Amino acid sequence: MVYYSKQADNDLDEILKGLLTWQKHTLTNEFCLNYVLEIIDVCDSLASESYHSDSLYETHRYYGKKVYKYARNKNTIWYIIYDIDTENNIFINKIINNYLTIN
Repeated sequence: MVYYSKQADNDLDEILKGLLTWQKHTLTNEFCLNYVLEIIDVCDSLASESYHSDSLYETHRYYGKKVYKYARNKNTIWYIIYDIDTENNIFINKIINNYLTIN
């Protein structure tokens, strides 16, 4: 099962708001919603993954022990930071992109 923290829910809301108000290009509401839904689909698929990568960056380790790297395009990578309990439940704690990841 996959569970989302309040922080992760807030991150998804902020991603959507950021896309809807992006100054560089005008994006349709449909595109923005689908973008966020794709991130959610990736998060929801983590429960079926057989391998889970350890968090390496200090910024990531602050939020969880595991990280999944979702390459949205050639410029943008989303890091889904989470923990796993003994029953293999996934607890998503933070969603952050490569522009905000600091060693």
